[in-house]
Amino acid sequence: MIYQWYWRNCCFFVGFLLLDRSRGKRVKSRAGGHLMEKMKDECVKSSANGDAARVSMADGRRVHVIERDLSQPDRIVGELLQPGGYLKLIELGLEATVSADCLNEIDAQRVLGYALYKDGKNARLSYPLEQFHSDVAGRSFHNGRFVQRMREKAASLPNVKMEQGTVTSLIEEKGSIKGVQYRTKAGEELKAYAPLQLYAMVDVPSCFVGLVLENCQLPHANHGHVILADPSPILFYPISSNEIRCLVDVPGQKVPSIANGEMACYLKTVVAPQIPPELHNAFISAIDKGNVKTMPNRSMPASPYPTPGALLMGDAFNMRHPLTGGGMTVALSDIVVLRDLLKPLQNLNDAAALCKYLEAFYTLRKPVASTINTLAGALYKVFCASPDQARKEMREACFDYLSLGGIFSNGPIALLSGLNPRPLSLVLHFFAVAVYGVGRLLLPFPSPKRMWIGARLISGASGIIFPIIKAEGVRQMFFPATVPAYYRGPPN
Repeated sequence: MIYQWYWRNCCFFVGFLLLDRSRGKRVKSRAGGHLMEKMKDECVKSSANGDAARVSMADGRRVHVIERDLSQPDRIVGELLQPGGYLKLIELGLEATVSADCLNEIDAQRVLGYALYKDGKNARLSYPLEQFHSDVAGRSFHNGRFVQRMREKAASLPNVKMEQGTVTSLIEEKGSIKGVQYRTKAGEELKAYAPLQLYAMVDVPSCFVGLVLENCQLPHANHGHVILADPSPILFYPISSNEIRCLVDVPGQKVPSIANGEMACYLKTVVAPQIPPELHNAFISAIDKGNVKTMPNRSMPASPYPTPGALLMGDAFNMRHPLTGGGMTVALSDIVVLRDLLKPLQNLNDAAALCKYLEAFYTLRKPVASTINTLAGALYKVFCASPDQARKEMREACFDYLSLGGIFSNGPIALLSGLNPRPLSLVLHFFAVAVYGVGRLLLPFPSPKRMWIGARLISGASGIIFPIIKAEGVRQMFFPATVPAYYRGPPN
């Protein structure tokens, strides 16, 4: 069963992290003719998630990392760290080694909130950071530079060894995952064994179109910009002191061809007229340079698959639409939960008991993960243009509600930033937007047509958020303390 599921969903196996608390204890074990160290182990993916896990979990442990590709990634997402994610770095004890070095030295930019644009109007929404240290803010950067810096931090630790290789299969014995088989950069086939694997796989069917705008300034400095365009949102945010990332969401799985010029035509005729005038010339220049990239993206609710000897993490386990930039915050929050669960354990060899204990991970992560996941999915659907009048009213109501300021903007932006990951607060604000939209329709004088649109607005809002909540799990999301695994203690 595990192999069928693995091959159906796995694009690549991207990391293999071996941890040892026995410090210096070695045994001879043949793995492709090489001496193996007996270690406690986890598998992580090639990303900021995996690299943060290596640094945070490698304290006092020997670590052997096997990565599919150690060259600098070239991605157009994973470039924004929300303030909530930055706080998770602090919680992991990485604020000095990661934020000071990895963020500042890669020309990362502070992000203090968002600017929202619609039909020529705009509203600035700042993160509610008044109660935090002055260094707490969002950060945006080149994803590849950040990942490479994190790898360098991991490799600089004396007990960490990094190796480039491709994991080709899981090694299963008596229903438990015992290790992996991998191919080295030189083509040699090896095996690596350990009691616990953390692994991540990717399944992504839809697309963003990405460009880099150079030598221009955003209308609102240090803010991400979201354009409520037709047919779907456009994002702008700084990734260095002289570069701005533009992400154009193209609905559906098929995007215009880059090779035959359809993409350039689409961007110039459909997208360009809808972006702020301050960015127009730089946008056209970026298209003419031809460095246009597409990248699949999707949302995927977490579906636990308890397997002795293995734990699924990262994008393989849970994805959300990248509109809100919440992926890294969820990843770092998951690492905090997992680190706290593994910290009291001295022995990882009882795979069945460990698997049962780690079921708590799926419940403990829910308040943060489900809030960010639900907000991303719901906000994307609200922000997309629609010919339906009720959906149009919901979109307009959302923009005007956020433009009110005060609690009406601070509440939602605190949810989006990961500073207040409370599912109930999310639901209350979402339906407050819907009620606000109905109120706008009925005042000053209601009519049967307006009342009907208002009823459909409420129904449409329910149809957006309730399926997402159902997929996340109502009990785990709102009542995690009622789940037995929530109280599960470490195995003896």
